[in-house]
Amino acid sequence: MTKDDIRYQAYMKILREELVPAMGCTEPIALAYCCAKARAVLGAVPDRCVVEASGNIIKNVKSVVVPNTGGLKGIEAAAAAGIVAGNEERELEVLSDVTARQKLEIKAYLEENHIEVRPLETEEVLDMAVTVYCGSNQARVRITGCHTKIVLMERNGEVLWEIAEQKAARRPDYDRTLLSVESICEFSNSVDTEEISEILDCQIEYNTAISKEGLRNSYGANIGRTILKAYGNRVEVRARAAAAAASDARMSGCELPVVINSGSGNQGLAASLPVIEYARELKCSKERLYRALVLSNLIAIHLKTGLGRLSAYCGAVSAGSGAGCGIAWLKGADFKAIAHTLVNSLAIVSGIVCDGAKPSCAAKIAASVDAGILGYSMYLNGQQFYGGDGIVSKGVENTIRNIGRLGKDGMKETDREIIRIMTDCGAPGGE
Repeated sequence: MTKDDIRYQAYMKILREELVPAMGCTEPIALAYCCAKARAVLGAVPDRCVVEASGNIIKNVKSVVVPNTGGLKGIEAAAAAGIVAGNEERELEVLSDVTARQKLEIKAYLEENHIEVRPLETEEVLDMAVTVYCGSNQARVRITGCHTKIVLMERNGEVLWEIAEQKAARRPDYDRTLLSVESICEFSNSVDTEEISEILDCQIEYNTAISKEGLRNSYGANIGRTILKAYGNRVEVRARAAAAAASDARMSGCELPVVINSGSGNQGLAASLPVIEYARELKCSKERLYRALVLSNLIAIHLKTGLGRLSAYCGAVSAGSGAGCGIAWLKGADFKAIAHTLVNSLAIVSGIVCDGAKPSCAAKIAASVDAGILGYSMYLNGQQFYGGDGIVSKGVENTIRNIGRLGKDGMKETDREIIRIMTDCGAPGGE
């Protein structure tokens, strides 16, 4: 694939947009960003804040620790952190510069009951609106479709910024229908790695650092450490443990940044760390690792395109399957082998549901990475799942379309029921 190919240009844009740093789980961080932006539009620290959030935002913020808050969880904590200490210029790193004093101020702000949380009536799965008040002044900011995509800013009823059609918030600047497994393989083999090295070096550095932190110290359910203790030190075990440990730390408030994929830190970790671990084991060159990461990341993005940013279908499945393909590529796999690896892994773990961001995400990542590795081992041993076996269709792209249909359309009611179960267990943003 040459540089003047429209697919080459599109894939470079996709990687630059999707592989960006973020600190903390992206849904609470997006909410903190929205609140920080609302405070900036208001021009003062508000004495009252109303947060309206879609069900999937509630689901993904409810049980995760917000970084740089001293261990606080939930919608109110994310909102308070953004209002008190958020730097709206940093977007998904909005809480990167919180001071010790500000942590105390966040807690005090919460104790003064300034924040009200309401469900947002919307057809969008990723949707939030924050209205803040100070005296007679008020401001409103809304984010829809993508974690940092502001579609509305108002101050005292005056519209300062608006995207009239909210669906425009989700429309990319490039055509994602250009993505296919075969062309991703072609791109990975031909891409000028110097053009993408800065992004991938950041992914390697950040994601490896938080993985090591998760393996060194106790976070969440310690899935990564448990895997190593239970199953030994073989590379396939280390690959699962590395990704799981990073999620252990991230879901429990670790303040180290990660490079995300498809709007998700967990997916960024799952798509990269197993590939990095195998490259280290195989003593691969840096360039070969870059190419494997390009392949893994783009396949994860390709799978997520049909699913949407948030759904009842666990995104770790897409990322773990992508990692399996990246590992296969490191071992010399061609398009045929990678296509079989992907179909096999999707057939194994596509039933995993997303019930919000929390410590068990680490275990789901481990299971998905394991399926990706098993998918390639099946191919090497002449085994596969065939078209007509459940949701598998003949041809990798047909199976991918089935996955999108399953997650985006078929699991809508599953998503609603998950949200009902979660909110019945306690008020949004509660312990």
